[in-house]
Amino acid sequence: MAPISGGRAVVELLKAEGVRYVFGIVGSTFLDVLDTLYDDKSIEYVNVRHEQAAAFMADGLARVTGTPGACLVTSGPGATNLLTGVAAAYVAHSPVVSLVGGVDRAHQNKDAFQDFDLVAMFKPVTKLALTINKPERIVEGVRAALRAAMSGRRGPVLVEIPRDVLSDTVDGAMLDGGDGARAVRPLPPHPEAIREAAERLRAAERPLLIAGGGVTWAGAGDVVARLAEQYGIPIITAYGRNDAVPATHPLYVGPLGRAGSPEAAAACRRADVLLVVGSRLGHFTTHFDHRYIQPGTAIVQIDVDSRDLGRYYPVAVPIQADAREACLALLEALGKHGVGPAPAAWRKEAEGLREQRQARLAADARLATLPMKPQRVYAELRRMLPADTIVALDAGAAPAYGYDRLQFTQPRTFLTPLDLGGLGFAFPVALGAKLGRPQAPVLAIHGDGGFLMNAQELETAVRHRINVVTLVMNNNCWGSEKAYQKHFYDGRYIGCDIGNPRYDAYARLFGAEGYYVEHPDQVGDAMKAAFACGKPAIVEIPIDPDEFPTPVLGAPKRPPDPQRSDAPRQSRGAPREA
Repeated sequence: MAPISGGRAVVELLKAEGVRYVFGIVGSTFLDVLDTLYDDKSIEYVNVRHEQAAAFMADGLARVTGTPGACLVTSGPGATNLLTGVAAAYVAHSPVVSLVGGVDRAHQNKDAFQDFDLVAMFKPVTKLALTINKPERIVEGVRAALRAAMSGRRGPVLVEIPRDVLSDTVDGAMLDGGDGARAVRPLPPHPEAIREAAERLRAAERPLLIAGGGVTWAGAGDVVARLAEQYGIPIITAYGRNDAVPATHPLYVGPLGRAGSPEAAAACRRADVLLVVGSRLGHFTTHFDHRYIQPGTAIVQIDVDSRDLGRYYPVAVPIQADAREACLALLEALGKHGVGPAPAAWRKEAEGLREQRQARLAADARLATLPMKPQRVYAELRRMLPADTIVALDAGAAPAYGYDRLQFTQPRTFLTPLDLGGLGFAFPVALGAKLGRPQAPVLAIHGDGGFLMNAQELETAVRHRINVVTLVMNNNCWGSEKAYQKHFYDGRYIGCDIGNPRYDAYARLFGAEGYYVEHPDQVGDAMKAAFACGKPAIVEIPIDPDEFPTPVLGAPKRPPDPQRSDAPRQSRGAPREA
């Protein structure tokens, strides 16, 4: 095959992986790739307004499709601006491929313009970070990165290609043969581990299944549901993984963890055997203490990565395997051993907890105060959101109520910042999700502070006709931090109050649609109009400025301060601009 440009080689490698969108901001170091895309329309370059949003968009697309999301940015700040978004993909095990056009090799390590050690910078938040130092290694290097991103527990990667390497030629024959070195069959469990797990479940009086993100990545939701049904095992979900199983399943109690369901927490405290499928039992799922998982509880943990088996809690039976393969093997083993369903008393107790949660959520619909409480907003959303709606939930106080109050019946429909806790996440992630699944309605839920962090991408949404609806719950403050100052610092508020424009007017300035809602009976109509308008849209709802979720994590005790005034500062929302 004739020689081709390095830019052409990169495009062909991405196409072979099924990449159809690449996110970034145009830069001089990778123009050879963009020049290839001028004639090859099979990949669209989505030119954003900030590289952080490019990484978030790639993450959103990857999470809802299971295929790689790709970024292409320039050296220096083009790459450093990606870092927060790549970190979000890292905690979500999301296959985001970041391609960076680097400075010329002749200028490296000289403190040249935009020359930084990106490999060292990105190494802590990627599965693989590398620099390609020769044109003939472009194919090898990009393939290695794609393989790392899509193998085992998935995750983000970084590939830096100096501009002089990218502009050189590559032997086109190197593209032949595909990626035959990649493992394409899921990791099966060891039979002995499955036998031990079956024995633990057979002896359990109060077994409980915790479904995590590994269930979704393995496409195991149906098998997990079958396992629960066949053996009467109640289900809860790990933090931010509510869509791992359908919320309508009769054995589903609720989500565990920070801002999760107290009923799920009660079930976890009562369990004598935990079957943990595809969860590492991370910080915001368990808090690394015994408030949910009691000492002495037997844990059967299934994870595709051995690193996290028993990492935080002693595990009775560790199983390194793909979640789907392990659950199928466990179904077979339980059948062979003649294991019956969990005791009826335990199933009845779990059913009571499920009913208790549903009654508690139903009561939110009777909250009539104005401005609305966020709990009432979520009650209205539950009434009107279509079952296939993809929801991206931002960090912050108002979005936090959604972890317990949103209902999901389909996989890959709930996108959260997880243990990164990054504000500004939801809107750009929702844009990527909409490109990945254009037929699904997509909703981003923000507080006012988080939305403004990446609100500039409204122009990107309008220009590329990415019709996402964004709900902004506005309390004119940084609510999560204000909650801490309220509960642990006697209401001595500082640095928490902010001001905002009218976001419905902001939307219309960009050519989007905007809606302003003050009463509960307007929420459903405004949301339906926003989804039907044929444009990106913002729905703003002012919410009670004094309603905050109770902080779950404590604050350090303060030493006595003789200069301290005991009078708390008055809590007032910042003035609004018309």
